[in-house]
Amino acid sequence: MKQLLMRFLNTAIGLFLYALGIVITIKGNIGYAPWDVFHAGLAKRIGLSIGVVSILVGIVLVIIITILKEKPGLGTISNMIFVGLFLDTLFPYIPTAKNPVIGTIMLVTGLFVIALGSYFYIKSGFGCGPRDSLMVVLARRTKLPVGLCRIIIELLATISGWILGGMVGFGTVISAFTIGFCVQLVFRLFRFDVTKVNHETVSDTYATIRRAILCRERS
Repeated sequence: MKQLLMRFLNTAIGLFLYALGIVITIKGNIGYAPWDVFHAGLAKRIGLSIGVVSILVGIVLVIIITILKEKPGLGTISNMIFVGLFLDTLFPYIPTAKNPVIGTIMLVTGLFVIALGSYFYIKSGFGCGPRDSLMVVLARRTKLPVGLCRIIIELLATISGWILGGMVGFGTVISAFTIGFCVQLVFRLFRFDVTKVNHETVSDTYATIRRAILCRERS
């Protein structure tokens, strides 16, 4: 039970840091990351907050990946809901950069915070977020490399978001080409091998919780 609770804690910490990192990159004000371009553009068009839009897009993606027979995990659902809620909660408290130098520092800082959040929520083993799950599904269906699938998805998100009015700038390019390095550096710092994580589906997690409760009752 203690180990299970620690996994839940890691998920909560990870998703909070992930959302915090996104807000910091947005407030850098030099161009949003690809998915944030889409979220911000859509939010501007339909008049909702970026956090609510993030949740709505996540719901659509979870439906799509489920139809394509990719089983979502608790981490997938939690990512879909809580990142959006944390975004709207944190947004008013982070100041907007006044010049490109400060903006670049904020952007890079935000990318490392996102990488740290990824470390915590991925190591919990409850499954990838909706956007990463879509990348995995596309790779499995098309037999294309995962990296190429990510580029295709993020390029489409950026173009769609830009058409909708999302902010595209040199920060968008920095985000697209630097996030992988930030994640790799953080994972190496914590000696974390992502390939050794066995992600659970929702049904797997339910079974794990049930076993933990039964063991506790017997003891």
